[in-house]
Amino acid sequence: MNTSVYPRNYDARKRRSQRAAFLLFRLFSLLIVVILFAILGFIVYKGAGVLDWKFLTEAPADGMTSGGIFPAIVGTLCLMLGSAVVAFPVGIMSGIYMSEYASKGWLVRFIRLMTNNLSGVPSIVFGLFGMALFVKYLGFGDSILAGSLTLGLLSLPLVIRTTEEALRDLPAGMREGSLALGATKLQTIWKVVLPMGMPRIITGLILSLGRVSGETAPILFTCAAYFFPQLPASIFDQCMALPYHLYVISTSGTDIEAQQPIAYGTALVLVLIILVVNLLAGVLRRYFENRLKTK
Repeated sequence: MNTSVYPRNYDARKRRSQRAAFLLFRLFSLLIVVILFAILGFIVYKGAGVLDWKFLTEAPADGMTSGGIFPAIVGTLCLMLGSAVVAFPVGIMSGIYMSEYASKGWLVRFIRLMTNNLSGVPSIVFGLFGMALFVKYLGFGDSILAGSLTLGLLSLPLVIRTTEEALRDLPAGMREGSLALGATKLQTIWKVVLPMGMPRIITGLILSLGRVSGETAPILFTCAAYFFPQLPASIFDQCMALPYHLYVISTSGTDIEAQQPIAYGTALVLVLIILVVNLLAGVLRRYFENRLKTK
């Protein structure tokens, strides 16, 4: 009799514990979603009133108490593009080397450890390093080039780790089958490994762009201008950028009260840019996944 009751009681307690754990997980997930929508709702509520075509296409005016943020938008896009040109080729090739060519020894473990540590370095340290190396030592001055190189170094660890993990998780049988059919190692990587890992690689690349678009400290020391209402003419010019522009008009502007609506509008535009970048990541991921399914 006791032996029949015990398993039943045990199973009931197990089911209750499982339901309680799942309920707790759902509550925490719901809390995260509520916090996210509360932040986004607050920014939209405060910034939507100033968001119009004039705000998006004109330069700041009257001590940044009126006008628009077009130079800051262009500067942010230039820095994102420049950092991608720096980080993507180097990061992808480094990830391929770590996954496909490097011997699995202490050197790879050391490089992986240093890459992980580098990804945890505060962004202001990258800014100081970029100022010392690119602005001062190499003589680029405060420029888009110096800012792009600094932001490229900032996003490089994420690109390397994403590429390496995307390729390392692929089944070894795919590589062995390609090599058995007579393909070289380079052909196997180019025709088999990279296409299979491309959805995850693309996701990591776009996420790195999302991080770069919101950084303030690195560009503070390397390229960002307090007030630069014209568009940059070359990569050796300074530029305005949305994160730094938001910081300036929120903390040290000429008229903080008049600039608050502009600050919220700038924050909303920055959020929209990051949203578009993340949506682009999803579209590209589905595109490459569909290509793999049709092959």
